Amino acid sequence: MTDKNQSERFQPLEAASLPDALLKLQIVEAVTGLSRPSIYRRMAVGDFPQPVRLGRRCTRWPAAAVRDWIKTQQACSN
Repeated sequence: MTDKNQSERFQPLEAASLPDALLKLQIVEAVTGLSRPSIYRRMAVGDFPQPVRLGRRCTRWPAAAVRDWIKTQQACSN
């Protein structure tokens, strides 16, 4: 793998703050503190935003939906 291919796959954590960004699973895990299985379990019961399918092997979460989910969790814990 070349450095160029590796850098194309990298998504900075700051992407979560962009209004219309589509986030990779690794970024969603980092900003929510949830593991991959926890995210998919919560999605299955309707307690986490659904991803956008961009292709057969490309799934992304809207940053705004993830941020809204985080705000809701914070409000519920107060």
